[in-house]
Amino acid sequence: MNYYVYMLTNKTNKVLYTGVTNDLLRRVYVHKNNLLPKSFTAKYNIHKLVYYETTTDAYSAISREKQIKGWTRAKKNELINSFNPQWNDLYDSLF
Repeated sequence: MNYYVYMLTNKTNKVLYTGVTNDLLRRVYVHKNNLLPKSFTAKYNIHKLVYYETTTDAYSAISREKQIKGWTRAKKNELINSFNPQWNDLYDSLF
């Protein structure tokens, strides 16, 4: 089984959200469609997938999510820029 650490942002790239899941397509779909209307991502219109990484170990994925969440905004930006310099929405590329 694969596990994913991912980052989403809003339309203006001002707000970041970092999460972990074992089904990236389903999870990003939930965010994009505000299926959890009281969530942070719904409140701040965070719908654009700009970064993700994959592992087969759940513990590693959770550890990595916590590591990234502890980083400064500048370090998170560097990670996204190295993976997706244009900050394009990567959701459609998952299909």
